[in-house]
Amino acid sequence: MAASCSLVCCEEESDSDKAVIVRFSNGSVINADKLDFTMYKNADGKNPRKKRQRIMAAESDRLAYVGNNFGKGSLKCNNLCKYYVGVLNRQTMQMEVHLAQLFNMQPIIPGEDTEIPTPQDPTLTNKDKVDSLIEAFGTNKQKRALKSRRLNQVSSDTLHQAVSKAANTVINQKGLEALQQEVAETEAQEDMALHLPPCNAAADRPENVYLFDDILSPVEFEALEQAGSKMATLTSEEMKKMRDDGGSLCVLKHLENMPTVGEARDRVLRCTFYLSMLFKLARQKFITNKFGQDEGCPRIIQSKLLSTFTMETFNNGCVRNIVSTSMRAKLATYALTLLLHMSYMTADLTLLHRDLGITEARMMEIAKSMGLTLIKLGRGKVNKDGPQDANREAALVLPLVKYKVFSERRKRKKML
Repeated sequence: MAASCSLVCCEEESDSDKAVIVRFSNGSVINADKLDFTMYKNADGKNPRKKRQRIMAAESDRLAYVGNNFGKGSLKCNNLCKYYVGVLNRQTMQMEVHLAQLFNMQPIIPGEDTEIPTPQDPTLTNKDKVDSLIEAFGTNKQKRALKSRRLNQVSSDTLHQAVSKAANTVINQKGLEALQQEVAETEAQEDMALHLPPCNAAADRPENVYLFDDILSPVEFEALEQAGSKMATLTSEEMKKMRDDGGSLCVLKHLENMPTVGEARDRVLRCTFYLSMLFKLARQKFITNKFGQDEGCPRIIQSKLLSTFTMETFNNGCVRNIVSTSMRAKLATYALTLLLHMSYMTADLTLLHRDLGITEARMMEIAKSMGLTLIKLGRGKVNKDGPQDANREAALVLPLVKYKVFSERRKRKKML
């Protein structure tokens, strides 16, 4: 009868007590007794990761083998499952079951450089790390997209170098100060171009540079007939009261000097009413949908004013229309253009900036952006009924004037 044996489960074992099972990557070993095995462990016993690191070395007369349980050449199965090995005691016929760990033994050829794993570059960004993962494990579609993006990046770098080289050449030829002056002029023109009426600088007549129809279309001009007729009924006492109450000086000036009869009179009346609406709009903080109803403003004109010179904002739970700083500049350019058509291509800038509630310097900038010729009248030529300092006028003369932008900053005074 065959002898029987019994299994004996050992108690909890430490890592040093585990049985070792080796596997040779280049085949099976015939004479295993001639191999000299040595195990090395990490000296850092406090680090929870390093204290379990082991290196198994096997040497023979012809070749040496090395295996480890960490790093690139280690077997990942040691971390995924547990291995057990049974040892039979022939005297007691009991088989003891011990924990085991596997080592993959690889031959080491003398003179061959062993690959030393390099630590990951800490300077790599998350984008570079993702690109590395796509190169190693990405799909064909992801790899094609990565290649295309890198080609575009190379092209953009080449373009950037070419632009830098061309910029340096232009700077050396023109000089830095001249280029800064050109940039300042271009930026100023672009900023004001957003607020100017449509301009035809190549027009043969001054009145064709800024067309009257771009300020008031024929339909809008026709809608102002009834409102303009109310302006004609103003008496001298009512106009004097308007002046004393701080009314529009430009409107009063044209009402006092308008033609007596004919189409010219009707044109001035309609334009002065539209001007009065522009000035009222410029001085309002918030504009409601009832703007201009008390003055008898036509609905089409009211819609034009709100859509052209105001912007919507959210305040106190409701949407309101306001005249922002940029919209105020646009309103000033349209009012100035209308005044030019009303006064034979000339306009009083001093009266205009007072009616609009802006500074005289800002009014000068707007007139310069439109290419107008600035005129400073002598005090002897000023109207006695008007203010004594109303001596700034602008005229539209062909060709338009191109002003230089002053970009120099003021130097601050040093505190003593």
